[in-house]
Amino acid sequence: MKKKFALADIEAGDSFSRDAFVEGNNIFVPAGVAVRERDMEGLRRWEVTHVFSEGELVKKAAREAAAKKKETKGPVFKDTGGSGFVEDAFFADYAAILQDAQSVFQSIQRSALPESGLIEKINSRIMKMVDENESQIVAAIIGSNVEGYEEAKTAVNCTILSLVVGKTMKLPAYRLQQLALGAFLHDIGMIKIPQDILKKTGKLSVEEMQKLKSHPLYSYRAITRELHFPEDVGLIGLQHHERWDGEGYPRKTVGAEIDILARIVSVTDAFEAMISQKSYRNSMIGYAAMKSLLSDNGRRFDPDVLKAFLRSMGIYPIGSIVVLNNSAIAKVVTSHADAPLRPCLRVLVDEFGNHYKEPEGEVLDLLTEKTLFIARAIDPRELVS
Repeated sequence: MKKKFALADIEAGDSFSRDAFVEGNNIFVPAGVAVRERDMEGLRRWEVTHVFSEGELVKKAAREAAAKKKETKGPVFKDTGGSGFVEDAFFADYAAILQDAQSVFQSIQRSALPESGLIEKINSRIMKMVDENESQIVAAIIGSNVEGYEEAKTAVNCTILSLVVGKTMKLPAYRLQQLALGAFLHDIGMIKIPQDILKKTGKLSVEEMQKLKSHPLYSYRAITRELHFPEDVGLIGLQHHERWDGEGYPRKTVGAEIDILARIVSVTDAFEAMISQKSYRNSMIGYAAMKSLLSDNGRRFDPDVLKAFLRSMGIYPIGSIVVLNNSAIAKVVTSHADAPLRPCLRVLVDEFGNHYKEPEGEVLDLLTEKTLFIARAIDPRELVS
């Protein structure tokens, strides 16, 4: 239900959590966009005294205080496996990238352009990390829980996973750069979607679903018109929710008509969403997320991209925690593209109940350890006492 707000109570810099309107469907200001003095001057000239919105009025001071708190807090990392699986230096680099990424999204949220060249610098650092520490960085995505910096985490993790798949598919360097930029920015249009829709736990109404499905169009416009990146980058934002069977959105593009880079991001975005901890649901473990993707049967995803994703990640993605047939517990450290069920593991708890911290545990290659096999995957949080 729309609520009534007196123009006299609104100041320049204030915003609304949902779109605000004047006299029916004439929009006054979109959700999250700061009201300008000239916007109000125009209404005063027409003797308009009230505006209407289904959301709340967010005062400028409160919004800036929240943004400042968010900027200074920094991301919090939790090792959900309890095994100390990454180096502090690695997390320091990853945290610095997340902070810079978050500043990009905060700038765009305020309808301002990010610092010149910052997006390109972020993506160069991500590409360097993937080149130097591919297995470690994938393990970090799967085996840790990052609290805060939600938009940045999704963007950075999706970029990392997309680059891993792009390298497996042997894309040329310039296409990898486009892939990194598009993966990083693909969901930027979500900033235009009201938070009460994004955080709603129940079923969305038809109107709310229509608004949610508009975000790829917002992404495309922001990427190509506001940030001035090439069309090939914008297509990733536009098409990442198109489906292989043509039942996606916003344009129901089908099969190979969907850009190959968007097809890659479609898979990695879905995987990242499944393994990430959200405020409204628990994450899926890497194995369960991979199993869910592989059951697609050509509906949502390009089968060839899924095969490349499997070769990149394995049935048991790097960082997954598994129980062996001898009751030992181990973490997947590398995978074999031609034998996805027989990865290399580092023992965390041996068959006698002895616990090990990395890198103390024995490394087992299931290709050569013929008597051993993975009995099941477990949630890393089960190891935290």
